[in-house]
Amino acid sequence: MYESQTCYIVGESKSPGNNAITKKYDSFFVGFVVDMNSNEIVDVECTAMLDITVHFVHSLFIGKKMTDGETVEQAITTRYFGSSKKALIVAFKQAQLKYYDIMNI
Repeated sequence: MYESQTCYIVGESKSPGNNAITKKYDSFFVGFVVDMNSNEIVDVECTAMLDITVHFVHSLFIGKKMTDGETVEQAITTRYFGSSKKALIVAFKQAQLKYYDIMNI
């Protein structure tokens, strides 16, 4: 399903205590499939209660570069108004650090 030049990275964070994600999963996870040649995010999945959340998270990340944190964070900040906004940003930043470590950036 994924090309050989891709890698899989997971970022994790905590959602607010009143969030259904926290009640069901305890943590907020975001998995990224990244093309290591172009740094492009080719797929993403998150622990969400609503399918529309997963689809919207796709729109925030697919086609963006894992190395372009400012642009991705700005898109989350200006477009995503779910209660797990901060958790999404933290999970992305954690995954980004893992990616930098893997790629020796």
